[in-house]
Amino acid sequence: MNMPVKKTETAIALMPPAVSAKVITLAPKRPPLAERMVAHGAAVAARVIPPIVVIALVLAVWEILCRKQGATLPPPSRVLKDTWELIVDPFFDRGGIDKGLFWHLSASLQRVAFGYALAAVAGVALGTLVGQSTWAMRGLDPIFQVLRTVPPLAWLPLSLAAFRDGQPSAIFVIFITAIWPVIINTAVGIRNIPQDYRNVAAVLRLNGFEFFFKIMVPAAAPYIFTGLRIGIGLSWLAIVAAEMLIGGVGIGFFIWDAWNSSHISEIILALIYVGVIGFVLDRIVALVATFVTHGTAAN
Repeated sequence: MNMPVKKTETAIALMPPAVSAKVITLAPKRPPLAERMVAHGAAVAARVIPPIVVIALVLAVWEILCRKQGATLPPPSRVLKDTWELIVDPFFDRGGIDKGLFWHLSASLQRVAFGYALAAVAGVALGTLVGQSTWAMRGLDPIFQVLRTVPPLAWLPLSLAAFRDGQPSAIFVIFITAIWPVIINTAVGIRNIPQDYRNVAAVLRLNGFEFFFKIMVPAAAPYIFTGLRIGIGLSWLAIVAAEMLIGGVGIGFFIWDAWNSSHISEIILALIYVGVIGFVLDRIVALVATFVTHGTAAN
């Protein structure tokens, strides 16, 4: 007996064999080199042109105002003329304190580097202690809050009496100025470590050193570098003020000596160098913070 063939089975049998379709994925086409260079140039120009325009306007206004009769400050053209030798030859050394700006800036930077390094190490250690221990916070935090309000130069007579030398006294002033923001921000960062991180450390049975380097420092790094950035700015401010009083070679003493000699143009040039170097120091700490924290620290 012949069985009837279902229409669906007949339709399936008559269909041609399936043809495998190839899926072609097109990679995104990179823009031409010229377009990329134009885009990069536009991005750079957007960051560079505004400050150049602002600086040019400030110089123009300064030139116009200080060229008037009776002006007490020299215009930019006069400053450039009076300080041209210091600009083109910052490395001269005629003995004593008669040196180029390079040597004054170098002496100041050496003092700042030493005092700031001490403040960074001690500040992170004390901040960790205050942030980790309730007893330490209750005992030390009020003292820190009182001492940090003392002006930097108020410490200079005490440091001169203790060290009887200008060099360690200036370094101590830098240290005592820069350490407070490092302590406070480190303590805040330690206290804000999530409890989950501490639970993981307990499960893994990390010892004190492992917990410090693997949990505490990475978690509190954005706060720590915020304190370090504030500290480097305060250090640079403090050394300029301290060197005006201790004498010797240094940018602060150079400014004070120029004032005593009525060389206003040299003071203005020194202030420009001080501002530029302060900006560079801040950018260096910010770049280190970005590298260490993988961009989580604010720039």
